[in-house]
Amino acid sequence: MSITKEKKIQVIQEYRRAENDTGSPEVQIAVYSSRIAELTEHLKGHVKDHAGRRGLLMLVSRRRRLLKYLEATERSRYTEIISRLGLRK
Repeated sequence: MSITKEKKIQVIQEYRRAENDTGSPEVQIAVYSSRIAELTEHLKGHVKDHAGRRGLLMLVSRRRRLLKYLEATERSRYTEIISRLGLRK
C-alpha cells in the first residue's frame, strides 16, 4: 500500500524548497500525508487489515514527530505546511 513513483515525484516537486530538495521536513510530511490518505482509503474497504492499520498508525506518528520538530524550529514553515496540506483547523 504505497504511493506510485509518479505520485511521489509529483508531491516532492510541489513541496520542495530548492531544486534538489527531497528530504526537507516539508517534503517528508507531504509524502507521508499522501501515503496516509491512500492507506486510509484502502482501510475503508478492508476493515480487517490490521497490519495495514498498524502501518497507518506508524505513518501518522512519524508525520506527527516531523510536525513537532518543524513547529519547534521554524514556526513559519510549520504554519505554511499545515495550511497547504489542510491538516489542522
